[in-house]
Amino acid sequence: MLLVALSLLAGLGMREPVPADEPRFVLSARQMVESGQWLFPHRGSEIYAEKPPMFMWLQALSYKVVGDWQVAFLLPSLLAALLTLWLTHDLARRLWGRRAANHAVLALFACLQFGLQAKRGQIDMVLVAMTTASLWALLRYLLEKPDWRLLATGAFMAGLGTVTKGVGFLPLLVLVPALALRSASHAGPPPTMRSGWHALAALAGFAAGAGVWLAPMLWAVQASQDPALQAYAGEMLWKQTGSRYASAWHHVKPAWYYLQVIATLWLPGALLLPWLLPAWWRRLRRGDSRTILLLGWSVLVLLFFSASPGKREVYIFPMLPALCVAAAPLLPGLLRRPGVRRTLAAYLAALAIAALLVGALLLDGSGALQQQAQRRGMDAVSIRSFAAWLLGFGAVAMALLGWARLRRVGVAVVLATAALWASFGLGLAPAINADSSGQALMRRVGLRIGPDAQLGLLGWREQLLLQADRPALDFGFKRDWQQQWQQAGPWLQADPQHRWLLVLEQAMASCVDKQFAVSMGTSSRRQWWLVPGTAVSGACALAPSPSPSPEPSGD
Repeated sequence: MLLVALSLLAGLGMREPVPADEPRFVLSARQMVESGQWLFPHRGSEIYAEKPPMFMWLQALSYKVVGDWQVAFLLPSLLAALLTLWLTHDLARRLWGRRAANHAVLALFACLQFGLQAKRGQIDMVLVAMTTASLWALLRYLLEKPDWRLLATGAFMAGLGTVTKGVGFLPLLVLVPALALRSASHAGPPPTMRSGWHALAALAGFAAGAGVWLAPMLWAVQASQDPALQAYAGEMLWKQTGSRYASAWHHVKPAWYYLQVIATLWLPGALLLPWLLPAWWRRLRRGDSRTILLLGWSVLVLLFFSASPGKREVYIFPMLPALCVAAAPLLPGLLRRPGVRRTLAAYLAALAIAALLVGALLLDGSGALQQQAQRRGMDAVSIRSFAAWLLGFGAVAMALLGWARLRRVGVAVVLATAALWASFGLGLAPAINADSSGQALMRRVGLRIGPDAQLGLLGWREQLLLQADRPALDFGFKRDWQQQWQQAGPWLQADPQHRWLLVLEQAMASCVDKQFAVSMGTSSRRQWWLVPGTAVSGACALAPSPSPSPEPSGD
């Protein structure tokens, strides 16, 4: 367990925020700390109305504690991952015993998506911790003792999850299989329906959790009568919470999309499904209430997200801890089966071979893979470092496979997973940090314009404003490029000798004399130009090139 925790913490503070989502949240959190305005998050000069501020509050509070943004932006996800592991262990222990609990928590850690999200400064790991905490309390209420305080706690965490990301209410769906179970067994209504006091406690708990953000936000909107704040409330309460799932406008995927997610991001756990599904079915037929509640809730969550046209791989991530708890009593027996052992050995071998192959190809100076890395802006030193860490991990994974053979392959998978996330934190992520975070680009910009120049951004991405070495002016983020040019042109011309504009190549206006613009190279596969005020004609604000709207966010 200590090794699991250390592998997740490895590399903390060694990289900058990288897309998708990380720079956006850190930028908003930093603006909260600097401005003292915590209720309405901002992205540059605009209010950020795509996510509630809960996760950004956690990042800002982390900064207040540690005083370092490189640590603070990842700390909420890492602590949420450790909390999720503890909750998974404790719930499995209560339901199945201590041995099964150890298998549950190690199975969760071994699944690729868990470590990937634990290492990212995104909302989803925190949401999973809140979802698991809610399920922990609700399942204890339904299976252990009908204590209204457990029900209120589960509802409170569901409410808190809802104002962290709109689907945080999903743990409450566990009451549906609970009701069906009671009806089928003729045992009467579930405990939640026996007492009006229990129902009131659940409602109060959910309202208290959601009210942590909703109450002060709605009060401030009502008191201000500011149209921008009114628009923010409408966007958050309706479009981002309801319309985002009922009639999604981006990330549109087919109904079977999540089968693909399970088959890839839930490795190696997904490889055990041919053995787990029949065993689960037998337990369901026997009427095992623990399995019915865990699997029934997971199926409802899968159906909920599959019904929405908008799908992302992280949406079903909250199911994973519950499924590991459901699998916990079966894993000790499964790991003794030769077929399961051979399957896990094949997975570990494939992981090792893939790492060794990619590392070797990156070291080939004429190879397509290295050329692609160079097009992304990675220098030779970063490529060699990335390749060396891949080769090192591949060698460790292969050595573990040779040591374990088939008898201890389960242990080898856990150790290889720990080596993977330690390698990611200590070497792989730092190697691509300078380009992916925009740090290298903004360093070049700062050196080119000198310390006394003023900088503006047009067609910008969040990481560029975050990495700027001076206060930079933006002209909106969601506004189209033509509207941004209408403000940027006059701003440049007001002091052409001291003002520069960093512009995305696709957003360049026809009024710019490009022979005076300076190419700053690529960052995150985008080409950027520095435009001095002297390169802009007087017609710039009136006749810019037409442009599309900014790409949708990934969160």
